[in-house]
Amino acid sequence: MKARNNILLNLDWITVFLYLVLVMLGWVNIYAAVYSDEHQSIMDIGQRYGKQLIWIIAGIILAIMVLTIDSKFFAAFATHIYIFTILLLVAVLIFGKEVNGARAWFEFGSVALQPAELGKFATNLAIAKCISQFDFKIQKLRSYLTLSAIIALPAILIIMQNDTGSALVFAVFILVFFREGLSGMVLFWGFAAAALFVLSLLLDEFKLLIFLLSISVATYGVLRLSIKEALIGLFAIVGTFGLIWLIDVLFGLGGSPFQLLLITTAIIAVLFIAFGIFYHVKQVWRIVLFFIFAVSISMSVNYFYKNVLIIHQRNRIDEVLGIKTDKLGAGYNVNQSKIAIGSGGITGKGFLNGTQTKYNFVPEQSTDFIFCTVGEEWGFLGSTFVVGLFLILLIRLITIAERQRSQFSRVYGYGVACILFFHIAINISMTIGLAPVIGIPLPFFSYGGSSLWAFTILLFIFLRLDASRTENLR
Repeated sequence: MKARNNILLNLDWITVFLYLVLVMLGWVNIYAAVYSDEHQSIMDIGQRYGKQLIWIIAGIILAIMVLTIDSKFFAAFATHIYIFTILLLVAVLIFGKEVNGARAWFEFGSVALQPAELGKFATNLAIAKCISQFDFKIQKLRSYLTLSAIIALPAILIIMQNDTGSALVFAVFILVFFREGLSGMVLFWGFAAAALFVLSLLLDEFKLLIFLLSISVATYGVLRLSIKEALIGLFAIVGTFGLIWLIDVLFGLGGSPFQLLLITTAIIAVLFIAFGIFYHVKQVWRIVLFFIFAVSISMSVNYFYKNVLIIHQRNRIDEVLGIKTDKLGAGYNVNQSKIAIGSGGITGKGFLNGTQTKYNFVPEQSTDFIFCTVGEEWGFLGSTFVVGLFLILLIRLITIAERQRSQFSRVYGYGVACILFFHIAINISMTIGLAPVIGIPLPFFSYGGSSLWAFTILLFIFLRLDASRTENLR
């Protein structure tokens, strides 16, 4: 009885309150999203909002069950939970039900379970367990490889289910590693790779190579603190390209501009490396490494884009980047969502008065596009209020994570915050056209039992760890 009282006393009730408010707001907005005059009762279990109420009640029961478990259980059995989830991800590939082209669901009568959602908190537990080991040093290569394997295994299995959106969530764990001492250069390379991916889609090969050469020369000048050397390098590239072009014209070789630029790049690279060796300029190797990395990423984008991503995923990315405009096809969902949100104005049209919502102009409005219901019916003020609640929750989670005495609890807490942040940021960005549609739910808002239960377990495991923060969980 004393232990139970301690849990209730130490439980972070502010976070519990935020959870309940968000869950109830989500339920009300699901009701608004699929409301019809024939089914007006919000308790109608034959409708999505009635089923969501059942999921909410079951979620609260799950939360209570998690809080009654000894906090040391999660550290002790983190690896077992992770392995069990991996087995579920493998099993769903064989026995799962295919929904919207993704074989990612187990179906038990009227209840469907998506193991990918469970994989998030299971992977978070495994990462926390790994990092909190006594001899773990995140700067070691072995540590990089171990953490990468923990993340990559479930992500690859989820990609095999044809659910790339859910797999992308696992990339956010790099922010947790950064908090635990990972070099900022890793983040730099990660953001650089993402930027190069986008540029590789927007620019042709010739323009992209010019851009990479220009960035390399500029970076060299910054590292050497010498504008003069950067200008010399730039003139060397231009001069060499001009000479090769002249030779090509005189001898009628018929090389394309891109081929000539490639030859120029190879010559400059050899001269640049020779210069670095002869004069012992260490910055040369950093530039060479950066350039090789950039060219490798750029060359692999075309293969990844055409052979890994499926057609509708490519179309959605093209729509966001402005490469294609298809408001009746790939861009239909986002276009209708933006119309719905924009029509809400400052104060919104009022509860159950959303015309875009009522006449089903926005597909998946109770799931992936639930936020456009908020925008249309509650307007800018209501949307700001919802985003504010999410922001308060994220700040609260980071605050709680920082007060943990156990590294396991701190790492897990940051994982919770990062997973929720990714879902919130990407889902809302999808609805307003700032990110491609990748089909991930808005936490505690979107319709569905699997996502609600998974987010509930994810959050309340952390609250249980926090309630016992004076104990040693390492």
